[in-house]
Amino acid sequence: MKRLPQALAAHVATAETTLCRAWRVTCRDGFRLGFTEHDERLVFDGTVFEPGTGFAATEASSASGLAAPGAEVRGGFSSEAITEADLAAGRYDGARVECFLVNWQAAEDQHALLTVQEIGEVSRVGPGFSAELRSFAHRLQQPEGRIYNRRCDADLGDARCRVDMDLGNRRVSGLVAELLSADRLTVSGLPGLAEGHFRLGHLSFDAGRLLGRRLAIEESSAVVGGVVMLRLWLPMEARPAAGDAVTLTVGCDKSFATCRTRFGNSLNFRGFPHMPGSDFAYSYVSGDSTHDGGVLYR
Repeated sequence: MKRLPQALAAHVATAETTLCRAWRVTCRDGFRLGFTEHDERLVFDGTVFEPGTGFAATEASSASGLAAPGAEVRGGFSSEAITEADLAAGRYDGARVECFLVNWQAAEDQHALLTVQEIGEVSRVGPGFSAELRSFAHRLQQPEGRIYNRRCDADLGDARCRVDMDLGNRRVSGLVAELLSADRLTVSGLPGLAEGHFRLGHLSFDAGRLLGRRLAIEESSAVVGGVVMLRLWLPMEARPAAGDAVTLTVGCDKSFATCRTRFGNSLNFRGFPHMPGSDFAYSYVSGDSTHDGGVLYR
């Protein structure tokens, strides 16, 4: 049971109260913001809690044990508080959110920390946003260790994969040539490469409004005249300008065949290609199948 400070408890016990909620958001980089549903600025616990941000919360539930209840906060974008660019860049992903109950007439002395949660999934609708608040107990639901799978679970070029990304035009630099749509663009300044060379790879922005963003590539055309057309899995958050510097990297479908034939890296393959799938495990012996205990993939 949570106990309120004596002064705040005495105020709550009165017939009339002047209570409000306040939230302190601490990003992973240490950046802090304070919000309140009250109509005036509050200052306590070394933080300034700003009003007028449209920051509001839904009803929250709680449970005993290791259950992971959640809630939701909603707000509007403003240049002084949460900006659309910061939200799109993931600055608030995993941020710590502290919720306080405050007597706004005596905020410095009468406040209590109610919950500590972290921001989960964030969605945007029109001029505002909605953020899921998760209990820290949700971390106990995350998988730990390796997962046995036919496909590789390493990232192309990382310390476990060991593929040298500086060979064979696996990583090349270019410039944005033209934006065709929110998920399609052309990049110039590239060497001649076959169709699909950058399929399942990544497009990283080295300059411009999308500086630092890394987007997944769905398909890529052949490079003709130094220009390639890319189709992305998701639309871009902002419009890049012609001439913005970018870096393109090849991709991998995580299969053993691709690892062996395209990258010559079968010794470092981090999957289990001989593992039978569920369809094989539930099958039965027939004249059209072989169940001799041999490997399924060569």
